[in-house]
Amino acid sequence: MSPVLTFCFGLLLLVLFGWYFASDLPSRKRWLGLVLSVLLAAFCIEHITPPDKKIRLGLDLQGGTSFLIRLIPQTERGITPDLLDQAVEVIRKRVDQYGVSEPVITPQGKDRILVQIAGLDTQQLEEAKSQLQRVAKLEFAIVDESGPARVERIQKGEEVMDPSFVLKTYRPSKDKTESTQILVKRRAALTGEYVTRAFAYFDQQGYGVSLELNAEGAKIFDEVARQNKGRQMAIVLDGEVISAPVLQSDHFGGRAQITGNFDDKEARDLASALENPLRVPVQIEETRSVSPTLGADSIRSGVMAGVSGLVLVMFATLIYYRFAGLIAVFGLLLNILLLLGAMAMFNFTLTLPGIAGIILTIGMAVDANVLIYERLREEMAAGKSLSTALTGAYDKAFSAIFDANATTLITALILFWQATGSVKGFAVTLTLGIIASMFSALLFTRTGFRWMVDKFGLSKITMLDLVPKRTFDFLGKRWIALVISLIFIGGSVVVFAVRGEKNFGIDFRGGDLLIVDSSKPVSVAEARAALDDPAVVIQFEREGTKEMLTFRSLQGTSNEILAKLQKAFPESGIVAFGQDTVGPQIGLEFAKSALIALALGMVGILFYVTLRFEFSFALGALVALLHDVIITLGVFSLIGGELSLVMVGAILTIAGYSINDTIVVFDRIREGLKNGERGTVQALMNTSINETLSRTVLTGGTTLLSVGALYFFGGAVLRDFSFAILIGILVGTYSSIYIAAPVVLWASKLRGKSVRREVLETEALKKA
Repeated sequence: MSPVLTFCFGLLLLVLFGWYFASDLPSRKRWLGLVLSVLLAAFCIEHITPPDKKIRLGLDLQGGTSFLIRLIPQTERGITPDLLDQAVEVIRKRVDQYGVSEPVITPQGKDRILVQIAGLDTQQLEEAKSQLQRVAKLEFAIVDESGPARVERIQKGEEVMDPSFVLKTYRPSKDKTESTQILVKRRAALTGEYVTRAFAYFDQQGYGVSLELNAEGAKIFDEVARQNKGRQMAIVLDGEVISAPVLQSDHFGGRAQITGNFDDKEARDLASALENPLRVPVQIEETRSVSPTLGADSIRSGVMAGVSGLVLVMFATLIYYRFAGLIAVFGLLLNILLLLGAMAMFNFTLTLPGIAGIILTIGMAVDANVLIYERLREEMAAGKSLSTALTGAYDKAFSAIFDANATTLITALILFWQATGSVKGFAVTLTLGIIASMFSALLFTRTGFRWMVDKFGLSKITMLDLVPKRTFDFLGKRWIALVISLIFIGGSVVVFAVRGEKNFGIDFRGGDLLIVDSSKPVSVAEARAALDDPAVVIQFEREGTKEMLTFRSLQGTSNEILAKLQKAFPESGIVAFGQDTVGPQIGLEFAKSALIALALGMVGILFYVTLRFEFSFALGALVALLHDVIITLGVFSLIGGELSLVMVGAILTIAGYSINDTIVVFDRIREGLKNGERGTVQALMNTSINETLSRTVLTGGTTLLSVGALYFFGGAVLRDFSFAILIGILVGTYSSIYIAAPVVLWASKLRGKSVRREVLETEALKKA
């Protein structure tokens, strides 16, 4: 679909959405909901099905190597945006020589460049490292004054080329698509080391570039100009002529202006090239390499985990909610279709953590349906007709669904902002999944029910009810819960402190990670004996369907380890399936970014919950969140896990899930306070927790099913991630019941304010 048609289609959808929410006629809403669902589904299918529009795979799925390169500033000005852009172009030309398809070369932050190349073998990997760190060569050389005629004779073999000259490629056109050959002095008249500054300017004659040289360079340049006034001087970067201005004077005094038919971008690019951003070796701070075989294996295990999780969730939903569950299943399928379609349309890259995000979305997407259906159960129990009960259920569940998803969306957006590499893919799929689940639950399933009730005579539905109806005194046990939580929090802090640096993987500490496979098995003991290096940590892990050895060592040692293994076990056919190298500096920055992401997530949640509820509620939500994160980290540390960038995503997801669960309880408490229900605030809170207990159990159960599938079938890369999520779900369910509400109660008493009065005053202000 062309961009114009896509824009028009998006505008049509926007109009239909506005019409849907503005309309009060049930029949019109029914038709508009159907049209919107069909159009969106068709639009997504159109973007997924063509072979040329498949979702782009990340390097961890298709195999390849990524380099994170840092430019080292040599002046007080540091690395300017123009210098960074020019460095990207220089590196792009170096990567193009490998003939790889669609390399990704993009700026990262203020002074780094991410290079992703698919399909490099071991020899090419080392060559690529050397090429990417090579000093860029900037030269100024005089052009032969005979012009194109001599070049043409030389190319035809009619004239022998003077050995003191060489043919160079030059692209003088603005679009740089047409190239020509010019004859340039083999020996450079001047090198880039004498350039101190270059910048673009604009005057009455148009755009130009001003060049400044140091004292020694000024003398050399004036001597060259005196001898070659009126001739072209080629500016050569890495062997390619980027400009060939005419020397119009015989004296420049260390300053020269390059004029021509430049536009703004050309002038800035030339100025950046003259400042030569790669005139010193750059530093490769991170290298990650995955073999195509391991990538394909990761896809298989990811698909297996996704399908298994989807089937389990669908089966559980159908069993428990019966016909209503069938509508929820169709909504779930539409949710996945919308997610994949959006990824294809916006050309997002699917990574292995991204697959985890999709699987997690499957479990969390059912949450909105559970909220609606549990409300529907209450409405029908009150004796209302199915049509009236449906309206009441959707209306009453809306605020809880919106607030719960909004808080999760805050953590997902912050993760996307702070994350790098494949973890960003997880944030993308989680964000799209949240938006898609809101649409499928609030619009699609409601439309489905409208059609079944209004046109097919559906008047009654039945559901299982397995959660006991007893009223538990949860808040009466709050002191016992407090003691238990303090013990777990204290134990978690102690375990984490005792392990120290062992808690952190190479993403944060820096170092090398080598994953090897072999045709004949090599045991951990044999590998350890062959290396004879106690500093190398050797583990036996399962990657997808393959069982491999992993080696964690000091930075820059993985190639040496691989060579030793291949020499010690020549008949085992040892090959590297994955190699990661992270420098200590970037590791510290990753740790800093992770802490910032977690802190910003908490601040965002605190602000949002305060805005939507009251400060006491926000404090309760924040305490419950910290409770869940600390205990999850403690349990993870206790089993010997290592924190990685992927685990940062897991921690933020736990924070989002914890808040999601807590918000549902808070919404029911707020509803009771607004409605003026009698009794103490503690009794009202207890009632609200009991009323939402079935939703808490069911949502936790469905999410456990999908994340459990990820744990058993997702491979070693995501096993720690899924394990942390599993622990987080269990702890988050506990904290929503025993921690969040008691903290709200205690906070209101400490502040000397009644929660009931705060809520009623806020509602009065809203109405005013």
